[in-house]
Amino acid sequence: MKLFKFLFVGILICLSVISCDKEDGNPDNIEITGTIQEQGLTTYQYGTHTVSGYALRSSAVNLDDYVNQNVTVVGYKIDGYPVDGGPDYIEVQEIK
Repeated sequence: MKLFKFLFVGILICLSVISCDKEDGNPDNIEITGTIQEQGLTTYQYGTHTVSGYALRSSAVNLDDYVNQNVTVVGYKIDGYPVDGGPDYIEVQEIK
């Protein structure tokens, strides 16, 4: 009986890990939904745009095309941020 419980818990853990993986295979990707805004002046001085409290940049997507639109951004957190009391810094890879 103990072996059955151990196997059952192991299978549940494996399924949880698999379901957390993003469809593109990159578990570091995050999705943020909100309205994209131009960055403007800030005390932290990084990013070109914002969404839902995150600073954004992108070399893959022209974020200006989505200003004032409610979208879901897919990307990853840039190492070394936040700084100077600013928000997390996201490299946007795609817009949904």
